[in-house]
Amino acid sequence: MAAVKDSSLANVEVLAFDVFGTVVDWHGSIVKEIQRLDFSIDAAEFARAWRSGYQPAMQQVRSGKTGFTKIDVLHRQILDKVLHAYSLSLEESQKHALNKIWHYLDPWPDSVEGLQRLKKSFSLCTLSNGNLSLLSDMAKHGALPWDLILSAEVFKAYKPDSKTYLGVADIFDLPPEKVMMVAAHRSDLNQARHYGLRTAYIARPAEYGEDQLKDVSDNGAHDIHASDILDLARQLTE
Repeated sequence: MAAVKDSSLANVEVLAFDVFGTVVDWHGSIVKEIQRLDFSIDAAEFARAWRSGYQPAMQQVRSGKTGFTKIDVLHRQILDKVLHAYSLSLEESQKHALNKIWHYLDPWPDSVEGLQRLKKSFSLCTLSNGNLSLLSDMAKHGALPWDLILSAEVFKAYKPDSKTYLGVADIFDLPPEKVMMVAAHRSDLNQARHYGLRTAYIARPAEYGEDQLKDVSDNGAHDIHASDILDLARQLTE
């Protein structure tokens, strides 16, 4: 294992990655698919509308109003509502195929090389709310070199439930401080840090599209602030 550049992080053995937005470009991938289907709508707004239902749908599960439900099912429920809002009528087979786009999101340009570099020094896993089949298809599609795919489906709980963050440490038989959560979402990292994990923020200003840039300035709250996954690899290993 290569030496970690920052000595304060020398004990980190596992990097657990959020996936949607952090490793893969969900917005750009969905925009391309909507444009390919030629729906004659604003593809960027459609993509954001679909994604905006994500947290409310999971909250139904977190609150106990519904039992644990896979993201594939939640994505389809949201899709039906968005199609209705856009007055788009599709056959069932078309809806099913469109919902599958979440399995085949393209990685950000730096993701694969960055992960390959990090894999030489750390064990890499996903810690995503995406279900297992989705994450497996995505890994094959994008050549993402995970050592292990972990999902909310494994823990039957969605982030930010403690079962997810602490579950990674438990699976690797490590104390939480030897696991680093890597994400482009501060709320995700804040919860991971609360449960004792180390944290790395990945700046993805265009996660919601070039026309709706995020504030990705360094607020000093996390162990690492990286411009992308290649930069994370440089900071951790070079």
